Amino acid sequence: MPTAAPSVSPLDSARALLQQVFGYGDFRGLQAEVIGHVLNGQDALVLMPTGAGKSLCYQLPAIVRQRQGLGLTVVISPLIALMHDQVGAMEELGVAAAFLNSTLDAEATRRIEQQALAGELTLLYVAPERFVNPRFLGLLSTLDERGRLSLFAIDEAHCVSQWGHDFREDYLQLSLLHERYPSVPRLALTATADTHTRADMLERLQLQDARVFISSFDRPNIRYRVVEKKEPRAQFLRFLYDEHREDGRNGHRFDAGIVYCGSRKKVDDTAAWLQEQGIKALPYHAGLDAATRAQNQDRFLREDGIVMVATIAFGMGIDKPDVRFVAHLDLPKNIEGYYQETGRAGRDGEAANAWMAYGLADVVQQRRMIDESPAHEGFKQIQRQKLDALLALAESTDCRRVRLLNYFGEDTKPGYRCLNCDNCLQPPQVWDATEPARMALSCIYRFQKERNQRFGAGHLIDVLRGKETDKTRSHRHQDLSTWGIGKGVTDTQWRAVLRQLIALGALEVDGEYQTLSLGEGARAILRGEHAVRVREGTGEGRVRTAKKTSSEPLNLDAAAQARLEALRAWRSEVAREHDLPAYLIFPNTTLAELAARAPGSLDDVGRVSGVGAKKLEAYGREILRVLESVAN
Repeated sequence: MPTAAPSVSPLDSARALLQQVFGYGDFRGLQAEVIGHVLNGQDALVLMPTGAGKSLCYQLPAIVRQRQGLGLTVVISPLIALMHDQVGAMEELGVAAAFLNSTLDAEATRRIEQQALAGELTLLYVAPERFVNPRFLGLLSTLDERGRLSLFAIDEAHCVSQWGHDFREDYLQLSLLHERYPSVPRLALTATADTHTRADMLERLQLQDARVFISSFDRPNIRYRVVEKKEPRAQFLRFLYDEHREDGRNGHRFDAGIVYCGSRKKVDDTAAWLQEQGIKALPYHAGLDAATRAQNQDRFLREDGIVMVATIAFGMGIDKPDVRFVAHLDLPKNIEGYYQETGRAGRDGEAANAWMAYGLADVVQQRRMIDESPAHEGFKQIQRQKLDALLALAESTDCRRVRLLNYFGEDTKPGYRCLNCDNCLQPPQVWDATEPARMALSCIYRFQKERNQRFGAGHLIDVLRGKETDKTRSHRHQDLSTWGIGKGVTDTQWRAVLRQLIALGALEVDGEYQTLSLGEGARAILRGEHAVRVREGTGEGRVRTAKKTSSEPLNLDAAAQARLEALRAWRSEVAREHDLPAYLIFPNTTLAELAARAPGSLDDVGRVSGVGAKKLEAYGREILRVLESVAN
């Protein structure tokens, strides 16, 4: 009897398609586990840091399941402005994809619906608000009845959580997926979620029985640095010139980066100022008209060396791999926001910087925004705790990476130092500020108990330093026993002490005038039960970016560099023709490998990581032509 052919597991099929379609030899991290789980028709919640390959966790199962006759994968994404590029990336790989959103007219919408019903699509990208559209729900129901609805992939799933930093009300209706299509597996994906947010996501998406996959949150190629805000523009410009400027024959150019500011006005002012400094900077915030936002985002994705100055309205889903820095000129709201925003740097695995300047005014402002928000008190309390964790990170004297990882529940070995943050590379000097802290708390106590008064940080420091002003004279604060007791402490040191006291919960910021009052942590410090240690300033010194990558770097000689430049120029032309960002044609890592290997045949080109069958067919001969032209 003939021997039966061994059956091929779904994961083996996926691995073969990984090479054939995407041009990669094997999976990374948790990808194989997640993909195997999804191919078995199971629900999952996946937390992977930016750049770890989350998209592949639904793209590859979509291809496998479609070839198994199981039909269409629907991807829910809030990123209408980027759906064109997401679909274009799939088409470049030879995968049939389309999107449905408000930018399409009725005829285009009908055509895509017909393609979906005819089984001509593998992936369909939709915005969450589409799920209140009866016509769209009817399309899904028809596909489900025919057994042609394969998978729901919920991208940026943290948007469903009120505790997350990007809450979107439209995501709440996605609970209907479980109710209306219980046999269709669901895969929720996000890069950032703390314990509160994870629990909220599972409940609101009705994924309580789903398996949760949590990858390491570590981004080892990103260097974290926090500086005390003194002259933030001058500090930021010095950082740019020191770390992210390249001098060439035609002047200097700057790396691509993102600068986050706390207000729309500050975004506009900062972008205009950077342009005056000769830096290609563009603004992005919700106050700009849609056409301007789309144009600026498009330039950032398609051009080299653009610095985007933005509010947090910008960045979700931005897949540009060569962002070399993310800077914060104002304090973010919490660690999740900080981690999500800084994670947009260095997606290619090459060295990148996360730089932040913050000061006491930032802390006071964030506290005031929480206190004055219309949210219920329980929500406010959680937001205060999240802000406290961020302040502890900013004020820390130990490894910042350890602080970040511990926040997300990831343990590190005792005594671990990452050697790629400012505190590890230049350990800060600290001083015992316990006595000044007690002076400040005692002075606030005197304001409240003896005079029934509250004041902000500036006035408090004037009283502690014995500085006579119209305000101190009018309130007769020279009569207080705490007048001038802190003359030996500088203004800068006092502000550092107050920041630390706020971070410790010993001081609270109240009301419209941002006055200071004693918090729960004050008692232990006043009694001498808790020491207060404060860093001597924050990392202003130049810390060169470490050439640290997620893979072995390719050392290119002069000839290989020439090949790389020629390949980049060719890629730019192709990208313009296809109206796509250049990295969607080929990532920099693939071009570098092509330049290093200098393949001489189509078979050799096909062995380069990132060159799948479709791209080999479409571009293989052109690549050989470009390489040959450089050789000649």
